[in-house]
Amino acid sequence: MEFLKIKLIGLSAENGKKLLATLVLVAVVLLLRAGLNALVRVLMRGREERPLRFWSHQGVSIFVALVLVVGFLSVWFDNPEQLATVMGLVSAGLAFALQKVVTSVAGYFVILRGGVFSVGDRILMAGVRGDVIALNFTRTTIMEMGQPPGERPDDPNVWIRSRQFTGRIVTVTNDKIFDAAVFNYSRDFPYIWEELTIPITYKDDRRRAEKIMLAVVERHTVEIHEMSQEALERMRGRYFVHLGDLKPRVFMRLTDNWLELSVRFIARDHGVREMKDEMSREILDGFEAAGIGIASATFDIVGLPPLKVELPKTDAGHEQGG
Repeated sequence: MEFLKIKLIGLSAENGKKLLATLVLVAVVLLLRAGLNALVRVLMRGREERPLRFWSHQGVSIFVALVLVVGFLSVWFDNPEQLATVMGLVSAGLAFALQKVVTSVAGYFVILRGGVFSVGDRILMAGVRGDVIALNFTRTTIMEMGQPPGERPDDPNVWIRSRQFTGRIVTVTNDKIFDAAVFNYSRDFPYIWEELTIPITYKDDRRRAEKIMLAVVERHTVEIHEMSQEALERMRGRYFVHLGDLKPRVFMRLTDNWLELSVRFIARDHGVREMKDEMSREILDGFEAAGIGIASATFDIVGLPPLKVELPKTDAGHEQGG
């Protein structure tokens, strides 16, 4: 084929037809994708199920990608032997040059097929904690949250000392699931165990303090306890797991300065900080009414070193007065 009397290398009439067919194929696929997305929006109108909306768009993306790949191969490689040779060479080249990308795409299908997590789940992945807000072939997008004291002190550092959003949106490549563990707060058992620790002095009524803490916690977790029992039964049917009793319980620990009371309870994977704030306020009111104080560090001075005081010497020959 010639252009302005210049013969274009590798471009023949047949290749020109294939190139034109490819352009038409791309245009048709783009129109198909727009039409399917519009159909999904119409069907999902008025519905708030985020997972259903997400999976609908994911299904459209995968279907369109398959149509594009099959159409491209059908246009350019009508000879099966030629197709096999080219596919082998292309696969080897892509596997070497785009190792991370290929691994990320493989991670995407592992995430979907293995149910590692989904949009809306609260996870810890590659050191990033938060809620999954988007997932595509190569990347997972997470709305970052903070971490309570005592949780994994790894990077990236955050300034929020609770499981609430920091405002940062973090992108993590899907290949990270092959390198480290993925912690899921929501997948099969959307509840977590929490503890609230309060120190009191040894002179205070510890049994009264324990009753106050249990009464407050049980009042805030009675509905959660009923729902978590159902989720626990479903989890036991799927996994070999024994989680014990889900009822709140107070544990005591002896220290040099105070008696430490820790109440352990079940909570939802979201809204823990608000719940613990309400519990803390009610427990403090109960302690105040019962005359129970919060202990603080104390120090006993058992001895002092000897002190030596030296007064300045006066001049014996100096006369005072006028």
